[in-house]
Amino acid sequence: MKKDNLKITIAGGGSTYTPGIIQAILNNIDKLPIGEIHLYDIDEKRNNDMFLIIDYMLKRENLTDITLKATLDPEEAFTESDFVFSQIRVGGMKMREKDEKIPLKYGLVGQETCGLGGFAYGLRSISGLLEVVGHVQNFAPHAWILNYTNPETIISEAIRRVYPKARMLNACDMTISIEETIAFNYGYDRKNWISEYYGLNHFGWYTKIYDKSLERDVMPEIIEKLTTENMKVADFNAGDKSWQAAFNMMSVITKNFPTNIPNNYLEYYLYPDMVVEETDKEYTRANMVMEGREKNTREMAEKIRQGKTEDVLNFNFGEHGQYIVDMASSILNDEHQRFMLIVPNNGAIPNLRSDAVVEVPAYVGATGAEPISLRENICDFHKGLMEAQVAAEKLLVDAYFENSYQKALQAFTLNQTVPSARFAKLVLDEMIEANKGYWPELK
Repeated sequence: MKKDNLKITIAGGGSTYTPGIIQAILNNIDKLPIGEIHLYDIDEKRNNDMFLIIDYMLKRENLTDITLKATLDPEEAFTESDFVFSQIRVGGMKMREKDEKIPLKYGLVGQETCGLGGFAYGLRSISGLLEVVGHVQNFAPHAWILNYTNPETIISEAIRRVYPKARMLNACDMTISIEETIAFNYGYDRKNWISEYYGLNHFGWYTKIYDKSLERDVMPEIIEKLTTENMKVADFNAGDKSWQAAFNMMSVITKNFPTNIPNNYLEYYLYPDMVVEETDKEYTRANMVMEGREKNTREMAEKIRQGKTEDVLNFNFGEHGQYIVDMASSILNDEHQRFMLIVPNNGAIPNLRSDAVVEVPAYVGATGAEPISLRENICDFHKGLMEAQVAAEKLLVDAYFENSYQKALQAFTLNQTVPSARFAKLVLDEMIEANKGYWPELK
């Protein structure tokens, strides 16, 4: 792998998260020396808006020697790429709104990656990411694909069935967001932490957080704090009521199950009734994003079109961009940094089925991910929750490849946010109509 003048392609280049990734690249240009950035998207307007923003960022940093292109042509986008950062959203925010609102009509959790909304999104995302990975195999087979596309365990399961040898890492920055928020609230420095964690994507638990500066496991004291006071969101989520509610629920989970620090997405599986009660069925997270990050991005691009040079950029995405850039650097420079990655289990969690796709710590170097084995069995409570979710996700991927309505219904029924097969069928049938042109035809 070459060490300089790298070409990076961002699949889903028009995403509102792209500026955060680019800023992280620019902050680490010594470790990730790039020569080209290609923004690839199927939405020309969004991609062009992002081109203006990224071009502005490069010029502001006097990095005009970096080639920047925005394209809808996959051959141009991927040919000779060294790294592909994937953050596609098949169907865009309009389909996310349907993912959230259709289940809510039936009193079920409406969320983009969890519950039946997440399954709907998963069936769309599989085809989109298979296409991206196919382009990479055709035009840049030696490139590393670093994937942020959700829902990650479903995506990972599907990709490995078709492209088992693809050079691909699947990562989610939610654990980093949780750690940043804990550190922000309780006065720790997350950079000193070595965290032990296991689960599925958006479905896991911390078992230990060792603080190198304090030379001890700080998880017990964090649990005590979580059970006595709610956290406030960190600055990258400041003012976001939905994230504040999520971290409030994290305290509820910890009070009832105080042996581990939970991923706060577990609220959707452990307390779906409470979540639905607190959710506005007419104004969901998708609406907040469309009126927040999406609108903000359009306004930034319009300011640049108007020739403004001051107070143009307005974004703060925490460690989202830094995380994926650190992974690329760790591969390029064989740094063996430690990340939470979504990987085939293969014994990492000893008493969970070996073909599950799990989220565990892994070291990343020139040859990819080296997952860390837990060495001990997990408890029956967590194992039972995970086994049901793994089975539901595998059935969903089966449904995609087999065009099976029956497997899709089984997956929807087994999803732990669903109390009855009747509701599973009602939502599935409505989702089929809403996703025409995106889902495979289920028979």
